[in-house]
Amino acid sequence: MKVNMLTLEDNDYPARLRNIPTPPKQLYLIGNASLLNSNNSLSVVGSRKVTSYGRQVTLDLVETLAAYNVVIVSGLALGVDSLAHQAALNAGGKTIAVMPSGLNNIYPSSHRNLALRILENDGLLVTEYEPDMPALKQNFIARNRIISGLGDGLLITEASVRSGTIHTANFGLEQGKPVMAVPGNITSSQSEGTNNLIRTGATPITCSQDILNSLDLELANTKKEVIAHNQAEEEILTLIQQGVSDINELIDKSTLDIRTFNQTVSMLEITRKIRPLGSGHWAIY
Repeated sequence: MKVNMLTLEDNDYPARLRNIPTPPKQLYLIGNASLLNSNNSLSVVGSRKVTSYGRQVTLDLVETLAAYNVVIVSGLALGVDSLAHQAALNAGGKTIAVMPSGLNNIYPSSHRNLALRILENDGLLVTEYEPDMPALKQNFIARNRIISGLGDGLLITEASVRSGTIHTANFGLEQGKPVMAVPGNITSSQSEGTNNLIRTGATPITCSQDILNSLDLELANTKKEVIAHNQAEEEILTLIQQGVSDINELIDKSTLDIRTFNQTVSMLEITRKIRPLGSGHWAIY
């Protein structure tokens, strides 16, 4: 595929990057370049050694957001990064992979098929390095400022205190981006980084609605139309669209008896009108 290039002087150079402290002088691209200036985007990063918990929350949160047409930005790395790309694609969404190497040297090589899948689904591969540049050690931290820069906010789903993800969080703060983190098990070393970020001011995220609230994304025109099949479905869908996602609050605010409520929620899930977020929360599909 053809490699295109943008420089700081080009009108199509992404405004989000133009305004960071050290914008890349040039960008090499393959794929849908319009994603660089999309209306809503979220950078998602985390540990390479992801746990089952980190895997679940990354997939659940990203799939929901991608279904709202939020463009997902990550780094194609092992662990959380690749899961974020896969979740976006699974939801029929768009994703940007920011490379620490030239576009002729997909890194890691084990993710070459994932990179191709991103391109096949109208996504984008981008880097500041010339096409034949290998993935040098110093490129990884530098790459992270582009990942954080391309998002309207930064989400860390799981990270240890020594994770390179912490560099990305620092770049996000430097760039004035909202930094969000998923709280984790206090006994797990893989959650120490995210828990520390929350302790020092990052927004704690327990469901996708928290992210939408933190970024104040304009999603009214991007939500997929969901049609209620009956009055019970309409009642539950209306409550969720109003921001009510917790099961107990949904039950309290609805007029449905518990049996009808459970049957209706199950049917809404089966017909892919709502999706579970875990811990008794739902969102519109």
